[in-house]
Amino acid sequence: MKSKILKYTLWFIVLLTIVGGIYYLKLPNRHKAIVKTKLYHGFGIVDGQWNIQSNDSSISLITPTLVIDNIYKSMEGPKVIRSFQLDDTKNELVWMTSFETKALSTNEVDQLSNDYICHTNIDLYEGEHYSRWQLNHRIGEQYPRLTSMSNGIESYAFPDGFGFPVFTNENLLLATQSLNHNITGDPFDIKHQVIIGYKPHEQAMKPLMSKTVFVMLPYDSENPFQGPTENNPNMCLPVETKNHSYKNENGESLSGHWVIFPGRDTYRYDITHQLQLKDSTTMHQIATHLHPFAERLAFRDKTADATLFVSEAENYTDKIGLKSVSYFSSTEGIMLYPDHKYELVLETNNTTTINQDMMASMFVFLYDKEMHDKLKAYKP
Repeated sequence: MKSKILKYTLWFIVLLTIVGGIYYLKLPNRHKAIVKTKLYHGFGIVDGQWNIQSNDSSISLITPTLVIDNIYKSMEGPKVIRSFQLDDTKNELVWMTSFETKALSTNEVDQLSNDYICHTNIDLYEGEHYSRWQLNHRIGEQYPRLTSMSNGIESYAFPDGFGFPVFTNENLLLATQSLNHNITGDPFDIKHQVIIGYKPHEQAMKPLMSKTVFVMLPYDSENPFQGPTENNPNMCLPVETKNHSYKNENGESLSGHWVIFPGRDTYRYDITHQLQLKDSTTMHQIATHLHPFAERLAFRDKTADATLFVSEAENYTDKIGLKSVSYFSSTEGIMLYPDHKYELVLETNNTTTINQDMMASMFVFLYDKEMHDKLKAYKP
């Protein structure tokens, strides 16, 4: 009886392995990276621990090891996610003022190329954050992203006198993803170090709110991967339809992650509804997220027919990747108005002979008068 149980158990394991193997081989590169990373960390094949250290002015979060064993384009590489607090031993109001991501060797000392950084996202737990300030009406208004650092803009600081207010024991969410456009051969290991700078509460500080605006293009939901046609030349070819896919107010399908064909192209998208401006305010910071072969992304006031900021992207000439991406930072700021229309204009140049993928986003920081009024009444 025991031998039969053992036999059937072995056959079940073999069958499960075969089915699992077939399923894995059919996965896209991005999902394969997720599976492998979980296995590497779960079985202790590589270091799966976070190294988190904080002081009175910053927190450093060094990730578990990320194994680079393939070409990983933007949005495809191994990634890790975790919640964290600036300092769980205190309940103090502080101001986040700077953000930085580095690629490190596994010794957690030697810095590697920023070419291994895809993006690092920091999100709020909206319910926790806004309920502390009796701003519950903001919960669910937009995706709770605070900011993102990405290839080309791996670090930045808010202009003097501005910041984002959080409590030291408030929960935040960190997700950081690796990138490898060019290196083939034997696998190698990296880590990411994320450093967030902050300062004690001061009444003179002015709060910023984050708005995420991004280009979305239409596609045919019934036949999404046909791309543009003679009858529908404005349709895009989405990279996939499970992620970064949206519906507009008319029920039409839109993709924020699409294919660009060889050569130059220009894309426009109205972002007025993404900004959700209720009052006039000033814009003080913009961090841009682009993929290789983007050349510039412009933030335009359509009503005034004026370009407010252009983020310039410098691509490498000897390999695939972004060497640098410019960002906007201003103490004085630029006025935005609720009765104006705004748009993003993206210019690309795919210098290869094959299709490439594209995303174009801006993390826009606006003066937050409503939060400022709450802070004026705040008493520790």
